[in-house]
Amino acid sequence: MLWIALRLPALNDDPDPACPSPHDPHALSPEQQALSWWALQFSPRVCTVEEAVLLEVEDCLRLFGGKRALLQRLRSECASEGCTGLAVAPTSLAALALLRQLNPPDTSSDGGNPVPAASCTERSLTSALDGLPLVCLSATHPHWPTLERLGCRTLGQVRALPRGGMSRRFGDGLLGALDRAYGLRPETYAWIVLPEQFSARLEFNGRIEVAEGLIFGARRLLSQLASWLQARQRGVTAIELHWEHDLVRRGDACNGSITLSTAEATRDMQHLTRLLGENLSRTVLTAPVVAIRLEATQTEPLATQSASLLPEDLRQGETLLQLEERLSARLGPQRVLRGQVQADHRPQHMQSWSPASTIKPSRKSKTSLPQHLALHPPWILQEPLRLAVKDERPIYQGPLVMLAGPERLESGWWSLLSSAEAEGGELALRDYYVAQSPHAGLLWVYRRRSVGEPGWFLQGIYG
Repeated sequence: MLWIALRLPALNDDPDPACPSPHDPHALSPEQQALSWWALQFSPRVCTVEEAVLLEVEDCLRLFGGKRALLQRLRSECASEGCTGLAVAPTSLAALALLRQLNPPDTSSDGGNPVPAASCTERSLTSALDGLPLVCLSATHPHWPTLERLGCRTLGQVRALPRGGMSRRFGDGLLGALDRAYGLRPETYAWIVLPEQFSARLEFNGRIEVAEGLIFGARRLLSQLASWLQARQRGVTAIELHWEHDLVRRGDACNGSITLSTAEATRDMQHLTRLLGENLSRTVLTAPVVAIRLEATQTEPLATQSASLLPEDLRQGETLLQLEERLSARLGPQRVLRGQVQADHRPQHMQSWSPASTIKPSRKSKTSLPQHLALHPPWILQEPLRLAVKDERPIYQGPLVMLAGPERLESGWWSLLSSAEAEGGELALRDYYVAQSPHAGLLWVYRRRSVGEPGWFLQGIYG
């Protein structure tokens, strides 16, 4: 077995024997919960024991390139999660005991140093534990006065006492803890299980007066969300950020919230952070905020893709959907539009424009357009331009030469006459041509065949 113990800065170096049961999920601090969720990416066997987060990683070493590679990655990444110490041992209690002996990190430096670490192997387990003081094993705390009168200052001296006398005087708790720490008894724990729905709350040390200040706390909650999504193999499509106002200064102000939706499921926390920042920059708080809560209201399964080793396959920057969402949050949804293909063969009704934030991308495979649509120009005039005619030939910067056509169109025949596109009280009957102008290039024109005055019109222009 290989156990790794992680320490948080919010916890004291000297453990409190009267701390709540670590197996009660409601007793976990927000820092412990965040660190334990983050640790699930390295092993499914994660638990909290007293003030530490423990991982059993023996069966997961080959997935990360071996013991040394896994420990190097843990030591370099756990600092960003608030971890201030790391210990490795064959048993969980031994790892916890070694962790308690570590000095706190040097906060006077720039923070680039890795977290302090300690370790022992199966061969050195006994000698490493024998020299540790009694404070490193919580089972000795209720018996400190008696053990000190017996002259015991280290775990090795306690272990040297007669086992029969220890059992009668101290009960099985102390003897059992020693055996588990030295690997003589098996260890069993209740592993961390993620909730079905994500909801995390964070209380601030002070009062936040401006909405932009909430983003710093939101980043911590988004980090927890990323760990939850990765463990659940899901992506988020909608989140809600709630904030609670100060009861003393709130008055009649109600608690506020922001809802964000994404066009596709994502685990990109940087993108969600940018969206939150854009929305909070336009938010005015009615009272100081003392706590926030983040909820993932909509999630869906998200399959991950293996990264490529080729530099040209590595995507840099944000995707088009992320750019649309960021611009919609900054400029407003009505100012960022996206075209949608409509099931209509009339040129002016083949697409519609809607706010990009309200359109969900389709997962259906793209179908090829009909062959006749390949002749349509990319630029359609909003209103057709009537052309002059000379010798029964339309003119636009010179006489037009018909290159392709006609493509006959009878629009609106399936709808009521009052709501159909009409020309002179009749349904539109048109023949479309691709024409060549001596000076304007390729044009898309049509000849009106409906009852009334006939004529030629310019509908589109080719690039």
